[in-house]
Amino acid sequence: MKPQAALKSSADPMTNGSPTKIAMADLKAQYAHLKASIDANIARVLEHGQFILGPEVTELETALAARAGVRHCVTVSSGTDALLAALMAEGVGPGDAVFVPAFTFPATAEVVCLLGASPVFVDVDRRSFNIDPVDFDRRIAETEKDGDLRARAVIAVDLYGLPADYPRLREICEAHDMFMLADAAQSFGATLDNRPVGSLAPATAISFFPAKPLGAYGDGGAILTDDDDRAELYRSIRAHGKGSMKYEIQRVGLNARLDTIQAAILLAKLEVFDEELAAREAVARSYDRLLSNSSAVLPPQPRGVRCAWAQYTIQVENRDGLANTLRADGIPTAIYYPEPLSRQAAYRRFADGPDGFPVSERLSGQVLSLPMHPYLSDDVIARIGTATAAALG
Repeated sequence: MKPQAALKSSADPMTNGSPTKIAMADLKAQYAHLKASIDANIARVLEHGQFILGPEVTELETALAARAGVRHCVTVSSGTDALLAALMAEGVGPGDAVFVPAFTFPATAEVVCLLGASPVFVDVDRRSFNIDPVDFDRRIAETEKDGDLRARAVIAVDLYGLPADYPRLREICEAHDMFMLADAAQSFGATLDNRPVGSLAPATAISFFPAKPLGAYGDGGAILTDDDDRAELYRSIRAHGKGSMKYEIQRVGLNARLDTIQAAILLAKLEVFDEELAAREAVARSYDRLLSNSSAVLPPQPRGVRCAWAQYTIQVENRDGLANTLRADGIPTAIYYPEPLSRQAAYRRFADGPDGFPVSERLSGQVLSLPMHPYLSDDVIARIGTATAAALG
């Protein structure tokens, strides 16, 4: 049974005459649908007792690598550790400039600073929300002209589940001998020109945070790559830098292994992942129809791209007013993100320059995400979309 069908068969949009509570991401509904499979997988782990890097971890890595069309998947303890380990394997450190979008989650810039390198912020495209290749090229030129830092790498973020412009970013990186790392924390399951996320960059970091399209019941992440040498480094780094033996330490590493129970949960969820992606797409298309005549700027639909729909994010002028109106009607919303990283106290010192980041700054005051998950019923989708359109006038 498909996720939406499973929910429709049992959900009542009214409880005692009042609308049911709407969740931004309904993990309870998902668990109800997958309970038998999840419980059985967890029970197997409890029975065999291999709680760290048990057989389910290897099974999950094999399945994810096959899905992405690459040779290797190395699971780690979080999406942040996936980014960090990938940069560590490249030897990124002091004196290196790593280009990151100004409009993203803090982890993207955080891992750069943890290695002593310098994040160089790049503005994003106003429609895709992703790193702007034109501004990226310009800021590389500025960095090279200044001469204090070496243009070393870029972290391309697939915000809200939409893949970045990897073909253009690849051209720029090759021209400047730079490493490209995909931050696909929100986009696993998406495709670009029929190529799956995970195969679009030399290395791709994904997250299994519970609210992600493929989420665990705790932190978790993975690195996808087609490169044998990189994969070997990732496996070493995630386990304290070990070599062929546990106490043969070849490099400084991390304690970043994925728990077996999380892998077991993810294996159960992977069984319905395609159906859930299709359900997310259906929710997005319904929102599009309901909001088509409103003043909101709807999410982009580029040709040749399949979005994972981690979020459904609109742009509106009176964002706070809309959010307050919907909240009064029992409809939750979220803001990803209320400030660009270039304005955050921890990162302002890396945001020098006369031009600023006008698109990122404008988006931070206009973006609003509506509830998005595979278990939204048609009645609830209609309620959300109709209320949003009415509030926008």
